[in-house]
Amino acid sequence: VQLQASGGGLVQSGGSPRLPCAASGSFITMSTMGWYRRAPEKQRELVALSGTGDTINYADSVRGRFTISRDKSKNMAYLQMNNLKPEDTGVYYCHAYARTRSTSGPYWGQGTLVTVSS
Repeated sequence: VQLQASGGGLVQSGGSPRLPCAASGSFITMSTMGWYRRAPEKQRELVALSGTGDTINYADSVRGRFTISRDKSKNMAYLQMNNLKPEDTGVYYCHAYARTRSTSGPYWGQGTLVTVSS
């Protein structure tokens, strides 16, 4: 299972970029897709997660500004980020939990850097 994230870059404070994540490879089910981020000198943290039964969770710091969505027919997830703040700067990682014919477990994309300028 491969996860390809894109859409990062330098964004002005208040900007509204969207991060797409494309899942590919051989898997039977993909129960969750989401986004984590690692800010400079901080640990990786959950940003948004679309889980089983279409449950959605957000970090308190992004709730009301970020929206996660999935297109299951295309194996895509999107993170719409609005009203970005400098503290949103970090490397954003796409994450998924998938079941293949031989195993099940978490998968990570390579990360895309989002830098928010004040």
